[in-house]
Amino acid sequence: MINNLSIRSSLVTKEQRGSVESQVCYLTNRILRLTRHLQLHRRDYSSQRGLWKIVGKRKRLLVYLFKRDRLRYDDLIGQLGIRGLKTR
Repeated sequence: MINNLSIRSSLVTKEQRGSVESQVCYLTNRILRLTRHLQLHRRDYSSQRGLWKIVGKRKRLLVYLFKRDRLRYDDLIGQLGIRGLKTR
């Protein structure tokens, strides 16, 4: 996974600010920040709950993108370096 957050923000152009890709990129940055916070503060349960809510929202957006446009989904997963969805 890419640790440099500035690279992720440059993946989205100015015209695509509200797109699914930009939202997933933003949520991924928040997930990384909260994960680092929770490594220091293991018993911060309210932050854990917030993290799970953000992960769920990102997952819903990825499911939507997977159903709508598989090529954009595969490209986004590759650029962000995150795991793909489990398929049955």
